[in-house]
Amino acid sequence: MAFLFQKFQEAVKTLARSPVFAREPRHLQFEADINRLFLYTRGRNAEEADAEDIIDIASKASLEDQQKQVQDNIHSQIKTFCNTLDGLLLSDSKNMNELPESCSQTKATPRCSGLSFAVGRDGPPSDNSGTAVPQTKPLKPAEVSQSFKDRIGYTLDIKPSQIPHKDAGQGLFLDGGADVGAVVALYPGVVYFPAYYQYIPGYPRVDVHNPYLITRYDGTVINAQPWGVGGENRELWDGFSITEVRANVPGAVGGSDRIWKLLSKPLEAKRWGSGQDMLERRNPLAFAHFANHPSKGMSPNVMVCPYDFPLTEEDMRPYIPNVLFGRSQEVKMKRFGSFWFKSGSSDKRELEAHVPVLKTLVLVATRALSDEEVLLNYRLSNSKRRPAWYTPVDEEEDRRRWS
Repeated sequence: MAFLFQKFQEAVKTLARSPVFAREPRHLQFEADINRLFLYTRGRNAEEADAEDIIDIASKASLEDQQKQVQDNIHSQIKTFCNTLDGLLLSDSKNMNELPESCSQTKATPRCSGLSFAVGRDGPPSDNSGTAVPQTKPLKPAEVSQSFKDRIGYTLDIKPSQIPHKDAGQGLFLDGGADVGAVVALYPGVVYFPAYYQYIPGYPRVDVHNPYLITRYDGTVINAQPWGVGGENRELWDGFSITEVRANVPGAVGGSDRIWKLLSKPLEAKRWGSGQDMLERRNPLAFAHFANHPSKGMSPNVMVCPYDFPLTEEDMRPYIPNVLFGRSQEVKMKRFGSFWFKSGSSDKRELEAHVPVLKTLVLVATRALSDEEVLLNYRLSNSKRRPAWYTPVDEEEDRRRWS
């Protein structure tokens, strides 16, 4: 598929020089990423003869149509994953919501890693101690992973990275083979809308001691630190294990950090009405946060893709490794430079007209992969000091992404 995407890259560079997009570089990069994802997911298993037709379709389809097609393609893949895991883990052929209460087990106590944080909900605190946890087969995570690979063709491993840098640490590896356009990993953890940035542990310097944060174009932040390496069973999980988070990081505070403290005082961590979701902690693909950035001379082989999981798909919910912080409905915000402000109450009619979704991220293969390390372009902002190990893949993309 390299021939197809090389042509597209040339088209993007030409478009980037347009005076229209020069005024909106961030939007250009967003459109370019959606267009890439459209080509990658649409081009799965495509023949070389289909390349021109796919490019032609991409050039004529609106951004909205491309986004919808990408969502449909990603959702179809994840549904296959969920059905596969159901077959591996459920005690019978019934959906988990149809299991009788007699098949339930006692709620598992969340594992306290010291890394996680509360997940808030609207309304008074709820007592979920009596909620039934569906009976699943007592398989170890390694057994689930291997069985998943036997059926899908690949799974994930976490082991020492091959990146030649002392800070590389653990890396994410694909065990098996995946086609271009395949979803190879899910980004787990707690999801924060801009209205709740103050609750991210360590706010406002949230990334100082947490390398597992990622941001979508719409400003949604996902903190994968609470998820860690998953767990041993299916459990009611809220990402909560500590009752207090230090918002003030030791060290000098100056410049923009001082402004942040003046305008947005960090909020104390409280369980102000927390909720829980039934999640399968043995999910073999919930390790996207272990993907490393490629070193000099290496190229990324996956890219981030926004995935809005429809909460109406209740049977799939245990395999979406995310929980939402705050309200179940998004608070509308406006962005001014680096700051987000509430733009008034959400339009109730608009909210009711749409299916409720959980905003997440997945990693999509940008070429055929086989038994190799998964590498993701971090696209760190070039307006800030970047770590020594970071080698830009494309400076122009970094600039447009954070303009």
